[in-house]
Amino acid sequence: MLDKDVVYLNHGSFGACPRPVFDSLLKWQRLLEKEPVKHLAVDIFQYLEKSREALSCYVNCHKDDLVFFPNPSTALNTVLRSLELNHGDEILTTNHEYGAMDRAWNFLCKKTGAKYIQHQVDLPLICEQEFINKFSTAISERTKIIFLSHITSPTALIFPVKEICEIARKKGIITIIDGAHVPGHIELNIEDINPDFYTGACHKWMCSPKGVAFLYAKKEIQNIIEPLVVSWGYESDNPTHSKFLDYLQWQGTNDVSAYLTIPDTLDFLVKNNWNKVSSLCTELNLWARKEISSQLNLSYLTKENYLAQMTTFPLNIPYNLQDQIDFYNRYLIQVPFIKWNDRAYLRISIQAYNNKQEVIYLISCLKEFLQRK
Repeated sequence: MLDKDVVYLNHGSFGACPRPVFDSLLKWQRLLEKEPVKHLAVDIFQYLEKSREALSCYVNCHKDDLVFFPNPSTALNTVLRSLELNHGDEILTTNHEYGAMDRAWNFLCKKTGAKYIQHQVDLPLICEQEFINKFSTAISERTKIIFLSHITSPTALIFPVKEICEIARKKGIITIIDGAHVPGHIELNIEDINPDFYTGACHKWMCSPKGVAFLYAKKEIQNIIEPLVVSWGYESDNPTHSKFLDYLQWQGTNDVSAYLTIPDTLDFLVKNNWNKVSSLCTELNLWARKEISSQLNLSYLTKENYLAQMTTFPLNIPYNLQDQIDFYNRYLIQVPFIKWNDRAYLRISIQAYNNKQEVIYLISCLKEFLQRK
């Protein structure tokens, strides 16, 4: 369904929805419009349960421990605004986190007097144990929350979140893992990672329609969650077995058709052997990484084993949003120019529809573009 005239190397920002999955979305929307009252007032919760059950099997957690959201930012904001933070409490994170969440934490810290501590992760990232050791030394007696990306958005690095969660658990620190880039990208086993909270996007690498994400909350800590939007599920006249679901599943009239496509989305991945597809995409990404680095003299941010289907390169030019606009208009390549650490970086995302010819075209266009700078 993508525009065939555009080279799309930005799947990491907004994924592409396959036609069979998009058809599923239309099916659910037609069902909604056919009998909206019955659909939204009676049937919707059994439909959502079926969708949650399918997703929970895919990410390995209990179906009642996750709930759908339109995006990870909304899911994480729900957690953030539920936390009881006091003056001087610390949230430990890294300098590789998603900018929207940096802003959300800064907003919360201004209100509470808590501190958002961004641990500096040195590059290139070479040794996992070194990362764990250095990050652990940043934990203090005031650390109340550890917030960490599973795959970082600006730098595309896979962080050892399981090991960090284990350290935090022993110290009684709440862990919040931002896995926006993980579902459908690398294997996800939430039970094995054992975080307190985990969020992931389904509309990136899982190829669902836009506006599908989830929040997982460990059962023992679900009682702290408060809804961003208070609606009929709060102090419900007909409460279910889960206050967590009551509070968060219904937050006003909304078309949740995209959530209901998850069983069909997962069926598409199975039928198309998506584990093999992802493996081939990772191979292409690592080949592209080598070619781009050698031909454009751009340095690596990490060793290969910390990457999957995305790679980020420093461009050695100042960041300017207009560069991305000009690059797209001139070459019809959709690829993000990212501002990180006050420098410009280029991040490529490889998906099933990409090929070596597109990477070669990207390299030739970048050569020409950077020579003009």
